[in-house]
Amino acid sequence: MFADAHRWVNCPIDFGYAGRNETLRRGAEIAMFRCVKSKTVWTLAGAVVIGAITFYTQWAKKVEFVVGGAMVNVGYRLQDRLDKFDFEHQEPSAEEVWQEFLRQNDMAASVRDVWPRTSHHPLVAFVACMDARLDTNEIAGDTRRYYYILRLAGSVLEPKEEDMLELAVANGTKVVVFTTHTDCAAEKMYADPAQRQLYPALSAALTQREERQQEFLSRPVIREKLASGELVVKRMKLDTATDRMIEID
Repeated sequence: MFADAHRWVNCPIDFGYAGRNETLRRGAEIAMFRCVKSKTVWTLAGAVVIGAITFYTQWAKKVEFVVGGAMVNVGYRLQDRLDKFDFEHQEPSAEEVWQEFLRQNDMAASVRDVWPRTSHHPLVAFVACMDARLDTNEIAGDTRRYYYILRLAGSVLEPKEEDMLELAVANGTKVVVFTTHTDCAAEKMYADPAQRQLYPALSAALTQREERQQEFLSRPVIREKLASGELVVKRMKLDTATDRMIEID
């Protein structure tokens, strides 16, 4: 067996000469075994390296994305408990709030000077209420800039927002998401006749929310892209406490 093996593993063992003496032949077989073993080990090591490279190529980006998300959530958890501007516990003045906002912006901008963000072409247009509890990064599970975000009172479109969404679609946006959310202050106001009298413009807008969405869907460019499958439009209900989206229709 070893006499034939040396030909394909390229181990330079002279079995012709060794065959004249049993002791020499036995030594040649042992040398051959060691040579084959060594080359097998190196072959397996090479396969492991190739496999590792393949694994990295296929999975490393996903692992990096998940780890990055975990680090973002650590940041949220560290900041969420801080209550400097918790109005239930203290009463900062308007000027104090503004000055702190400026300081935070300056700190964030200084970090961006050192570590600039990567630009991405937005693929999703996300229409959400202006409620501060809705964090669109958390809703999307993504801090990258793949999203046009429209924050509107009651998630109600106006003609200018319809135009903006159509422009986004024309520039390559693939998905438009219309959302409402639980525990919405605007919807609570609308459900109370006395409150509706206090906020007539917002009340009127909420009555037109469905109509505005249908207007957008009826635009020729939007109809064409929906029919061809180039565009997906979804209506979702957000759980304000968990950020989970539930499809309405």
